[in-house]
Amino acid sequence: MAAASVLLATVPAVPASTDTPSGSTPSGSSSIAVGPQYDTTHVYIEPGKMPAFAASWKATFGGSSTAVSVTDVTPTPSQTKSQLVFSPVGTLSVFDFQTPIPFPFGAERTGWLLTNMSTGIKQAQASGAHVIVSPFPDPVGRDAVIQFPGGVNTQVYWHTKAPAYKALTTIPENRLYLPADAANSFLGSYLKFSSGKVVSDNSKADAGEIGLTGKTFRKISLTSPFGKTVILVTDGHLPYPFGREVTGYEVSSLSSTLTKAKAAGATVLWGPHSAAGRDSAIVKFPGGYVAEIHDVQQTSHAGQQ
Repeated sequence: MAAASVLLATVPAVPASTDTPSGSTPSGSSSIAVGPQYDTTHVYIEPGKMPAFAASWKATFGGSSTAVSVTDVTPTPSQTKSQLVFSPVGTLSVFDFQTPIPFPFGAERTGWLLTNMSTGIKQAQASGAHVIVSPFPDPVGRDAVIQFPGGVNTQVYWHTKAPAYKALTTIPENRLYLPADAANSFLGSYLKFSSGKVVSDNSKADAGEIGLTGKTFRKISLTSPFGKTVILVTDGHLPYPFGREVTGYEVSSLSSTLTKAKAAGATVLWGPHSAAGRDSAIVKFPGGYVAEIHDVQQTSHAGQQ
């Protein structure tokens, strides 16, 4: 949680409230996002598996990682090992909790860096999202957790001093599985908060890409200054491992990436499978993190594995 902010314990804590932005907002824009390279997937790793996970991830995608720190990243007493993992396809905040995880932490999917925390909270509430963890200080800024309609939890964070991460080679997808009766209310709130837009809305998408060959489902693709989002609207009758993957990562070659992943200790749980103009697979990395990986090439495979 709190993404990069938890890793710099030598920086003094900020005051209880502040309005100094952690980044700049383009003139005339209502976006409070800093950029997709600062929006991390939160990975809660199996105890003791952080080194194996980081090594496997970097061997698969390239990149680097920060040193592991031990800190409290919640508003109530707790302790976790924490590490940032950078890669060309996305940034991860990795946690190995040494104490029980305080509620509701562990259910948030991502951490989004905001230009201004107080503005972000007001924007979340105006969009119909709920603030389920009020802003609290961490060593280098402030954090909060918001919940969009449909029960989607997102941590938002702000830095006293703006960080500087490399731009990503490809932008990852936030993959959200929602029931039909929550999809439209979620869309209205999420798009308003994120200053996003709908790229496509296909009510008859090929459900083979979520393991349901011969069926269709509603698939909605969004983009915003925070990055990409894919909403998969289903009846919840999903075969394993679908719904376990939080984020989808785009690579230039799925086959070569899967070869690297398997050599680095990861397991291919499903795929490769060709649908919707791309090849995809679902992979489990050491420590339990499950990810969707895809390329955009039209290739043929012998079928699902």
